[in-house]
Amino acid sequence: MSADPIPTTEHLAGLGDFQMQNLLFAASGSVRLSILGVILLGLMTGAFFLGRRLRIRCERKARRTKSKLDGYIVTAVLGLLALLLGFTFSLAVSRFEERRSIVATQANAISTAYLRVQLLGPPYREHISHLIRDYTAIQLRLAAIGYPSSGPLRAEADGLLTKIWAATVAALKAPEGVPFATLVGSSVTGLIDEDGFRQSARDARVPITILIVLWIFLVSVGGVLGYETRKGETVLAACFVLALMTASLLLVMDIDRPSSGAIVESQTPMEQLSHSLMRSPPAVFGR
Repeated sequence: MSADPIPTTEHLAGLGDFQMQNLLFAASGSVRLSILGVILLGLMTGAFFLGRRLRIRCERKARRTKSKLDGYIVTAVLGLLALLLGFTFSLAVSRFEERRSIVATQANAISTAYLRVQLLGPPYREHISHLIRDYTAIQLRLAAIGYPSSGPLRAEADGLLTKIWAATVAALKAPEGVPFATLVGSSVTGLIDEDGFRQSARDARVPITILIVLWIFLVSVGGVLGYETRKGETVLAACFVLALMTASLLLVMDIDRPSSGAIVESQTPMEQLSHSLMRSPPAVFGR
């Protein structure tokens, strides 16, 4: 018997990082965005007034006047922040678009498998068709609860995939199923593959390190704005800018929440497919 490979330090470190990211994602995903927004805005506001207080103290000690470079510093900091936010927003939107396109792709794969299964003879045709309809219904139920990667409903969906493949293998071993082995087999494997692709797409998130850096940078920007704000009339404008920056990051985080965000991919292709399958039982095809 061959011994199991001994895990290396790099492997254990990578596993620890992966578990830590999952823990942070789970923790952040369980907190409402409104609460995170209040926390972030509070930290930025605190840094803003801390920066103002530091500026006043420095001016009292050194009698420092406003330099021409101050405006350039604020412009550079805000420009870098815009770059970071734009990059993160692009990552979140690309993952959202991937999740949305996979819904349509999975619906097409299920539809193709269902139609090709009608080439088989009874009782395999009725049995596999029923399993595919049940699997489609479970996909909609999974989407309604955030498409979790585990849990009883996820286990039921995995069990249905196993039953679909087992029934397909049995059908293709029968003499009347041999001529359709390539068509039916490839479509059923495509259905199973799309299930894995969808789970992977749901797990793809903006790296937690980027979000942490953005939080730190936003709080730092609040301090810089406070340090560079001198006139009382500009305080309100600066606070408005802080609110806009907070809203921008919350938008990114909402798009990056495939399970609990307000902006989620549409399930219309799967819903239309479910209605179509219910209207098209095997008897309709008359084989």
